[in-house]
Amino acid sequence: MKIGIFSTFMSPLATPAMIRDFGRRAEDTGLDSIWMGEHVVLFDRNTFPYPSSKDGRIPVPEGGGMLDVVATFGFLAAATSTIRLGTGVALVPQRNPMYTAKEMCTLDWLTDGRIDFGIGVGWNKEEVEACGYSWEDRGARCDEFLEVMRRLWTEPVVDFHGKWVNIETCRLDPKPIQKPHVPIIVGGYAGAALRRAVRFGSGWYGFSRDPAGTKEMIARLDAAFAKEGKKRPPEFQIIMTPPPGMLIDAMREYEEVGVHRLVLHLGNQRPERTQARLAEIAPLVRAYA
Repeated sequence: MKIGIFSTFMSPLATPAMIRDFGRRAEDTGLDSIWMGEHVVLFDRNTFPYPSSKDGRIPVPEGGGMLDVVATFGFLAAATSTIRLGTGVALVPQRNPMYTAKEMCTLDWLTDGRIDFGIGVGWNKEEVEACGYSWEDRGARCDEFLEVMRRLWTEPVVDFHGKWVNIETCRLDPKPIQKPHVPIIVGGYAGAALRRAVRFGSGWYGFSRDPAGTKEMIARLDAAFAKEGKKRPPEFQIIMTPPPGMLIDAMREYEEVGVHRLVLHLGNQRPERTQARLAEIAPLVRAYA
């Protein structure tokens, strides 16, 4: 089992110096990967609550906000040399698929193949609509966008005629370093998300599930594969972020239920707190080195 860390970098705490230092420390600690969440705009009121907080709001510092994933990963890539960088998750249905395909393959090119493209459909109705898309059909749009991106990454010339994308004799270069393309890691718990993982995924990413809940989700995932007449491939990655506050010693149970990569919360981004958190995680990293 490989150990990574999840942190949605937020201003004003996430300064260039803090991010650069954190990336180097994380790599020196032996962490497998850094994962970063995505939201481009936030709202004072939402139709649906944020699922990972008690008050339904994304916890951001007063006067601060979430940094852009692509720009931050480019910055981190220049400060590191081996650690992988994963989107946890990129909100595909509210992104332009041509730009997203270009951004991810460029990051993969510049990092020499260190990018994992974690994807999801999102929970924030207001954000989807602010980006110019409709809410109700975001799942179908996600699937079409993923198909377009996959083809742009793997085919020299693409013709595609869908509901949202129409392109003729289209070329996208450079191609990703990783083959056949940047790994697509599908997040989500609904049946549609599991079907998406079977169709497009190199892995599945879960969030805030304990080992028992993770085992249940793996069983559901395997059932989704079986329904399509397939068996989950050995190289298919199960990735999980444990609930906040879970004791380090309890995390070894994830390996027993079949998790390949465990992505722990960083928590507070103050420099002294990040240093303490990395020191806390280090024994677990060494145990699986």
